[in-house]
Parts: sequence; C-alpha cells; structure tokens
Amino acid sequence: MLTNPNSQTSRSGRTGRILFWALLLATGLAVASGLFIQFVHAQSSDSPTGRVLTIDGAIGPANMDYLVRGIEQAEAEGAELVVILLDTPGGLMASTRDIIKKILASKVPVVTWVTPAGARAASAGTYLLYGSHVAAMEPATHLGSATPVQMGGLPGSNESETQPESESKDSSKPSASDSKPESAEKTRGGSAMERKVLEDAVSYIRGLAERHGRNADWAEAAVREAVNLNADEALEQNVIDVVAASLPELMSKIDGSTVVMSDGERILNTEGIDLQNTDPDWRTKLLSVITDPNVAYFLMIIGFYGIVFELANPGSIFPGVIGAICLVLALFAFQVLSVNYAGLALILLGLAFIVGEAFMPSFGILGIGGIVAFVTGSIILMDGSHQDISLPTIGGTAAVAGGFILWTVIRFVGLRRKPPVSGIENSAHEPATALDDFQPEDGGYRGHVRFSGERWNAVSNQPVSSGQRLEVTTVEGLTVHVTRAKAEKEAS
Repeated sequence: MLTNPNSQTSRSGRTGRILFWALLLATGLAVASGLFIQFVHAQSSDSPTGRVLTIDGAIGPANMDYLVRGIEQAEAEGAELVVILLDTPGGLMASTRDIIKKILASKVPVVTWVTPAGARAASAGTYLLYGSHVAAMEPATHLGSATPVQMGGLPGSNESETQPESESKDSSKPSASDSKPESAEKTRGGSAMERKVLEDAVSYIRGLAERHGRNADWAEAAVREAVNLNADEALEQNVIDVVAASLPELMSKIDGSTVVMSDGERILNTEGIDLQNTDPDWRTKLLSVITDPNVAYFLMIIGFYGIVFELANPGSIFPGVIGAICLVLALFAFQVLSVNYAGLALILLGLAFIVGEAFMPSFGILGIGGIVAFVTGSIILMDGSHQDISLPTIGGTAAVAGGFILWTVIRFVGLRRKPPVSGIENSAHEPATALDDFQPEDGGYRGHVRFSGERWNAVSNQPVSSGQRLEVTTVEGLTVHVTRAKAEKEAS
C-alpha cells in the first residue's frame, strides 16, 4: 500500500501545533491562577506586614549585604516596616555607614530593637540605633562606647574599631559642661588623623540625632568619652524612643507613632501586624566567613601557591583547581574589604621571591627579601580598613616560609659539596687503564689510556707500564692527567 509523504508531514505538523497551543494554554492558566490567588490573599489580608532581620555579632560586609537585601525585599513587598533585632559589639564603620544610608533612603520605616536581655549596641551599634526611624531597647540591655578607632597596623598604635567596654566610662548622665573640657583636651592631644576621625564621627552621629529628634549631646559624649547607658536611662535621656520586653509589646507601643522618612513624615500602623522572619541565608554565611581578614589572607596564600605548583608541574590539575578557586575567593573578599593595595602588592612580591629562591638559588638573598616584603605587606594590608590580620598569623606564616627557605639553602649548600655525577667534572678519580708504556716527554711521561671505554691521550708525572691501573685527576681537552691508582700505590 502506498502512502503520501506529504500527508504524513502535514499530520505531524498539526500535532506539533496542537501540543504548542496546549502548552501555551496550560502556562497561561497557571500564571493566571497564581495571580488570582495572590490577589485574593492580598484582599483577604487586611493586617499590615513586616519583615524581621537579625544582627548577632560584629557588623561587616556580610551583615551589610544581608540588611540591604532585606530592606529592598520589604520595599518590594510593600511592607509596613522592617524590624532589626540587634546585638553587636561594633564593627566596620564603612559597613555601618552603608547600612544607615540604606535606612535613611528606605521607603519602609526601620525599627532597630536591642535584644535579647543582656545584649548591647556598642560602637557601630549606637550609630545604627541613632540612624533608625525608631530606636528601641529591651530591659537589661545597653548602648554606647561609640569612639571610632582603627584596627590593624603595628602593636601599640592604638588601632581598634570597637572600644573595649572595660576601658569605657560608665557614665549614665554626662553633661555638656563636664565632658567638653576633657574631650577637648583629648582632641588636642591626639594625632591629626585621630582628631579628623573623631570630629567626623561626632558630626555624623549628631546629624543622625537631630534628624530623628534624639539627644545629640549624649551622642557626642558617647563618641568622645565612650560613655554607656542602659535601656531605662537611654529612654529617660531621649536617646531611644521605646523600651519593650517583647516584640508584640514593641509593636503595640509604636502603633500610631510618627517617624521621619526621606519623603516626609509617616504614621506607623502596627496593630495586628504580621511579622515574618528573614534569617541570614547561605550567601550571608559564606560572606561572613570569607570576608574575615585572616580567612581571606589564607585563601590568597593557598591560591598563590596552588597556581605556582600547577605551573611548575603541568597536568597536576588538583593544585591548579584549588588555587584558582581560593584566589578568586580571596580577591572577592579583598574587593569587599577595604585593603591597602600597596600591602597586597608587597605580599605577592614577597611570595614570588620566596618561590624564586627555590628555582633560582641566591643563597638566601631572594628568600630574605621575600620574607621582609611579605611581613611588611601583611601588616599594612588592612591599614585604615578598621580590621586587621592577627600578628600571630603573620608571624606563623612567615616562620613557615623562613623554614622553607632555610631548608632550600641548606639543601643547595649540601649539593655543592657533593662530587659531580655526570659530565667532565665527574671524571676526577675515575679509573683508567694504560694501553702502552708511557714515553718521557717535556719533563713528564706521555701515552694512551682506556677511559670510559674510549682511547685517550694521557700525561703522567711518573713512569707508566702497559696494563697498569691508573686514576684520572683532571681532563684538559682530549688529554687526561693520570696518576697511579690507590691500590697500585699501596702495593708499591
């Protein structure tokens, strides 16, 4: 039976079009049903919604990324407010400023609540409280110690972002009259850079206080004198807006409050609000690990040596893969952290010198120069970034590199003392056999020997008989200088 190929083609074409339109219809129905469900849910839910974010630990690039994304998500959802649960000893001023910028420009009010009991909003946390639209604390919490100082650099340089609480003053009610003379004296006594950083911080926190109608004088004292307040004292002195023991109590107390937004004032509607927690995701956790200066430092070193070992042994694959991954992660961390690129260049130069010592022996010159460059670069790597690499880490890494260099130098010195194992230099003390009787000539004796399976011209200072066992002393061109072998000497 004959079939028409054209009819089969047209039939398969119709089947394809039917499947296409069926798939398109199913997709449209799925999208329409999702939008309908979302619309019904929005219509049925009359209560406002809010987003709850958590900071537990030092403020850094990871926290900053997490908070910024959380606020943006709340803006996209049209949430009533964002609540930040805060417990921090301080952190990076750069990250804190980025968070406060986002809060001030946010379309959603941000409430920062220091919790749980025993928590603190020290140093950078105090700035974050002052920058929020609503500042709240739980009983048995405290804030303060907002003096900015740098971390990193050499020991004794007084560089630390977070003022230790043991060194801070526990002054709960400072007055402008008794704090200004001492602060002025401290300001005059410090270096020019310290005075600039201090005055910048004072101006910044006073601006935040005035924007939200809070106590600007105490804010200045917190920066200049590192004073602290507990929750009740902070409320009494108009440093915060609310003291609440629980999240529902906090929502009840701020309901109907007026806050200052970037586009004007707004009244909060938090009665019966539906709060949803947004915990830090894997991205935030990964950032918090790799942006630790010590972790980023080790990633860079592992990445560098991994690439070097791969180039020295092409085809190994494993060192190259690990090294490339570690190096990319380290460069990303250094991009997030504010690093000193002169320090980074010195570290890479030092590592290159240390590796060069193994391939081009300079008996320690390259190695010592590499260690000096490596240690110097490591110390200044985080200079001015308010974070540091621990000196024991730098010292331990430098000690390992120094041990490697010492082993390399000792190894090469030992190799120089060993006799050559190939080439003309290896000919000394090698055995030879006289092929004929040596004849006197020019004050010596000349003849021929078999040496390394070849016939050579030979010269000796002593008479030599055919078949006598000899020992080569030196080689000059095609002539060898020989002497009687040790066995011959002992026998005679």
